[in-house]
Amino acid sequence: MNSATLASLAAYFVLMLAIGLYAWRKSTGDSEGYLLAGRNLPPSVAALSAGASDMSGWLLLGLPGALYAAGLVEAWIGIGLFLGALANWVIVAPRLREQTERIGNALTIPQFLANRFPERGTALRVTSAIIIVVFFTVYTAAGLVGGGKLFETAFAGILPNTMFSDYMLGILITAGIVLAYTMIGGFLAVSLTDFVQGLIMMFALIIMPLVVMFGPGGSAGGSLQEVPVDGFLNLTQGLTAIGFISAVTWGLGYFGQPHIIVRFMAIDKVKNVPRAAAFGMGWMGIALIGSIGLGIAGRAYVERNGLVIDDPETIFIVLAQLLFHPAVTGFLYAALLAAIMSTISSQLLVSSSSLTEDFYRLFLRRNASEREAVNVSRVAVALVAVAASVLASDPNSEVLGLVANAWAGFGAAFGPLILLALLWHGKDGVGMTGTGAVAGLVTGAGVVAAWITLGWNQAFLGGPGLYEIVPGFGAAMLAIIVVSKATQKRPLAA
Repeated sequence: MNSATLASLAAYFVLMLAIGLYAWRKSTGDSEGYLLAGRNLPPSVAALSAGASDMSGWLLLGLPGALYAAGLVEAWIGIGLFLGALANWVIVAPRLREQTERIGNALTIPQFLANRFPERGTALRVTSAIIIVVFFTVYTAAGLVGGGKLFETAFAGILPNTMFSDYMLGILITAGIVLAYTMIGGFLAVSLTDFVQGLIMMFALIIMPLVVMFGPGGSAGGSLQEVPVDGFLNLTQGLTAIGFISAVTWGLGYFGQPHIIVRFMAIDKVKNVPRAAAFGMGWMGIALIGSIGLGIAGRAYVERNGLVIDDPETIFIVLAQLLFHPAVTGFLYAALLAAIMSTISSQLLVSSSSLTEDFYRLFLRRNASEREAVNVSRVAVALVAVAASVLASDPNSEVLGLVANAWAGFGAAFGPLILLALLWHGKDGVGMTGTGAVAGLVTGAGVVAAWITLGWNQAFLGGPGLYEIVPGFGAAMLAIIVVSKATQKRPLAA
């Protein structure tokens, strides 16, 4: 490991901690500041924060790894995500920004749901908070697995000898840095670091595929056709109906991801949502194209140069070591850590906000001061990080698999609920009910968990597995509509 590489990484860590200290001085005096940055994020910061917290290590590990292994057919996941994110910005963002402030000035998604359906407020807050903490612990673990894989692959034999393996030490270092700036600076620190990290990720995903394809020994031209996988460059090769549905329906998950939609709540003005959407979708388009190009060109480069890569999800790390000056390699490692850390920090903060606002303040200390609530949030951040680190300790964990499970859990539990809460008011104000909302939450999360337990996401009806978000989302939507109609109280006739 070259000293220039270590210097680049050290500079990145110092920058993240400096941003955390800046945010601590600016916006951690009360809960609204610590958990939502005072609803004062500029459109560009909100957009890149949403994008960076969304994409995670999946963008540089999971998606390129899937394309490296199976070819262009795996790009349908990216296409589905792009369409889902666009719909999220158009449908959810402006309405959620306006309604969360107008209906009780909610700081968390569970608070908004409780304010929207006060007759079932406590049940909604508790149920949704439990789902958030459970699935975000899994989701955070997925990010830490990415950090462990980076340190295990890139720093093998270089890290100091400890009681921990290189993989586990990578998890602890990643979690430690994220904890530092998240606990210190809260939502503003997370959002500002996301903005910087989003830029780093985008530049890395522009540079890497271009160098792989057109640099010395690159994979440009006919060599892309030499990959020994049938239909490697065919978007439909081996694609079944169930496989297509499973890939494109990743986009449904956007409507129910608390760590993404909370960014909508923090944009400074409702009228600035379209500007934020333009920033966010432009960034996402560039990032997804770069990630897809990395997986395809990386496989061609490996085949052309006779390399052996045991874990497809490490293709970014391997190419960063082989093709770039050590200082640039350090920058690329920082990009991967940026992707990982931006998501982890967002998830930790949303989990801690639910533990604080929807458990501690609801049941233990209703009259807790703002300073006490902020300190409890910091403790909650640490607790979730510890639980996620334990869950991520298995080095055989796959980033894409863990992300897929957590993404589906949130998408099915919260997606239909958020959409209908914002859109379905019905005639005379009679639409979705609190009981219907609880039914949707429980049904969505329960169906996803059952589907995974039964293995139907791996094999379904004698064929390939059906992604668990499909049955979960559909069942939750149906449960909300049926139960709401059954529990609606019609206004008395005049």
